Amino acid sequence: MDPTEILARHAAALERRRPLEPLWQACYDHVLPGPAAGAALFDATAADGAEQLAASLLAELTPPWSRWFGLAPARPTEDRATAEALEDAAATLQGHLDRSNFTVEMHQAFLDLVVAGTGLLLVEEAPLGEASALRFTAVPVRCAVLEEGPDGRLSTIYRQARLTAAQIRARFPAAAPAGDAEDPTLHPVLEAVWPDRGTARYAAILADPADPRLLAEGRFTESPAIAFRWLKAPGEVYGRGPVMKALPDIRTANKVVELVLKNASIAVTGIWQAEDDGVLNPDTVKLVPGAIIPKAPGSAGLTPLAAPGNFDVSQLVLQDLRARIRTALLADRIAPLQSAPMTATEVLERASQAARLLGATYGRLQTELLTPLVTRCLAILRRRGEIPPLLLDGRDVALRYESPLARVQGRADAANTLLFLQSVGSLGGTAAAQLDAAAATRWLAKTLGAPAEVLIPINPIRE
Repeated sequence: MDPTEILARHAAALERRRPLEPLWQACYDHVLPGPAAGAALFDATAADGAEQLAASLLAELTPPWSRWFGLAPARPTEDRATAEALEDAAATLQGHLDRSNFTVEMHQAFLDLVVAGTGLLLVEEAPLGEASALRFTAVPVRCAVLEEGPDGRLSTIYRQARLTAAQIRARFPAAAPAGDAEDPTLHPVLEAVWPDRGTARYAAILADPADPRLLAEGRFTESPAIAFRWLKAPGEVYGRGPVMKALPDIRTANKVVELVLKNASIAVTGIWQAEDDGVLNPDTVKLVPGAIIPKAPGSAGLTPLAAPGNFDVSQLVLQDLRARIRTALLADRIAPLQSAPMTATEVLERASQAARLLGATYGRLQTELLTPLVTRCLAILRRRGEIPPLLLDGRDVALRYESPLARVQGRADAANTLLFLQSVGSLGGTAAAQLDAAAATRWLAKTLGAPAEVLIPINPIRE
């Protein structure tokens, strides 16, 4: 693709994104304010709820130092060696994830997802010699421009940065020099990834409008840029996050707390009035204990001004607003409780409720984040020769999700099956003889995510 065409497509996509930028800025100002935040914050309910939701997503979808995925044959097979090879490949990938910066960057990407409704994660191959072959980077959605592909996914990603000539040479050694290596001038660099005939094309150009130049180009088996959304409305490209939904309540709660603090300062210091008697100088009056304030004979001196009314109703309004903000950010649904320990039934019911609330979102994240993430990581390890050549095409190898949220449905299915087995077993006689205990055991192991090593092979090899 010609660099001029890439710049034109990026400019068009950036123009389509501009109406969303004020909304994003308002969300970040009220939840994740930066050093130059545009709004003064007085209430931290939304910030605390967004942080809890991002942490809960990390724990429920990609828990750190825990296996949240698995590889299994797509069809039932009697070949135990195949199942063990897939289990070894999954363990190898899990080891690389544990040794990488995955947890840190994934949490940052989830924060972007909660606030702006769209997250972006780069999955790159680390240099040889590092502890992990994987390197992750959470790219702020405000620093990227996205386009939706024919399949409805965010498959075209543009990322613009400003680099010095020395940084350009370090990142793109084969590129033509962009200037003197000692020159501190920042040059605009645009990186683009887009789908092309079943693969992902990559191009980096020096985004100089007068003379755009190609710095690097290539092709990936799987796209290194993974964009995912919380919720998508018809006809829109970027996602909508829970903070966007709660933004009116967040703004109102912030304003109510500001008014409460102003009313409190008036109640503490009071409002005073004084006669202009030629003796009292308001500029030199200090309202401190033991102060002596001079006044002319016969004048009233300082007299307090009565407050116009009571603002106690604000507490009722604020309590309702904070409750709605916590509900919108799921802080009272999937966050850990601070009360007494729950019973087993309460734990299962709470997990089922979280699964119902996050059902649509989890389905989208599974399609747009989890599957491309595992596929990209496996492609890197396969290229390095650390795992056998395998493809997650659903024909030979299937991806199995084992995160806490994914296991909720499996536990429900297993509970129904166990109830059936118990009911049939209580009948005894001919009914109990119809049950295949070995097949039931294997089905329960598959449903609950048990490893292949705990099962005896169907046709063990006898020496």
